[in-house]
Amino acid sequence: MRRQKGFSLIELLIVVAIILIIAAIAIPNLLRARIAANESSAVASVRTLNTAQISYNSAYPTVGFASTLAALSGTNCAPPDSTQACLIDTQLSSGSKSGYAFALNGVTGTPASSYMAIATPLAVNQTGVRYFCSFADAVVRYNATAIATCDGTQNPLQ
Repeated sequence: MRRQKGFSLIELLIVVAIILIIAAIAIPNLLRARIAANESSAVASVRTLNTAQISYNSAYPTVGFASTLAALSGTNCAPPDSTQACLIDTQLSSGSKSGYAFALNGVTGTPASSYMAIATPLAVNQTGVRYFCSFADAVVRYNATAIATCDGTQNPLQ
């Protein structure tokens, strides 16, 4: 009889089982790393919004802080104005970036003297597990539950 070359069915099943075990170990670590990256991006975006709001307030003192993300962004920046200041990118001004939704709330006064920047995960436990916010003091805060108002009672990032 001739000796047949190749793998037996048992050998292939063992290899597939080993690959599945390695994948079962690696996938949760990959998801945790993705959540951490999304949260880092959200914090950086909230800091960007703080910087943009301070620059906007300095550039347009009669308006105060911007009331919308679109006012901080812009596509026609020659020259920028209070409706399109060109201080943030269009991705962030769309309100969604890296698994988080962004909003400016609490813009009050004439000129606007306060604002709140809030970042909410789009899919809790998939894109992020913490909520972030900041207001005119530019300190980024977080909470494990949804943030309706950023009033300083949340935990500051350190």
